[in-house]
Amino acid sequence: MAEIKYEIVKTIGVVSESPKGWIKELNLVSWNGRDPKYDLRDWAPDKEKMGKGITLTEEEVQQLKEVLNNME
Repeated sequence: MAEIKYEIVKTIGVVSESPKGWIKELNLVSWNGRDPKYDLRDWAPDKEKMGKGITLTEEEVQQLKEVLNNME
């Protein structure tokens, strides 16, 4: 399996933390040298391991923000 390279360009904010220290964060991440995207996932305390997550473009983040703002 090919190695996945990533760089956390900017930490936007922490959403939650598990009792084992894993942190769910929204970050701006560059995957394999590509342009950074918004990324929401769980990270181990040392940032060496990660859980499954999602990546979003700027446009998708803006649309998600609009959807969340319109929630009842």
